[in-house]
This record gives sequence, structure tokens and C-alpha cells, in this order.
Amino acid sequence: MELAQAVKSYESRYTIDNAMDILLEKLDDSIDDVENNRVQTIDDAWEEIDVI
Repeated sequence: MELAQAVKSYESRYTIDNAMDILLEKLDDSIDDVENNRVQTIDDAWEEIDVI
């Protein structure tokens, strides 16, 4: 899922296209986790936080 073609650059900064590609990749991974029930409930998260 790529939004733009990569352009060879000597800059070490990310462009908007790089950022969008990373964001969409993370979103896709998260959707896969939800679809495969690999998520933590909010109650479980709070229990872990309370332990700290």
C-alpha cells in the first residue's frame, strides 16, 4: 500500500509520503490484529497499569 513512488534523495528527513506510508502500514497491522483477536481489552490494560 504505497502512496507515492520513492525518489532517491540524500536527505535524512522523512517526507509526507514517507510518513503516510508508515502510518498506513501501522494502521493495516492494527486492523489485522483486531481481525485476529490479538488485542488487549481496556480493563486488562488498566490492570497492568495499576500494577505499576
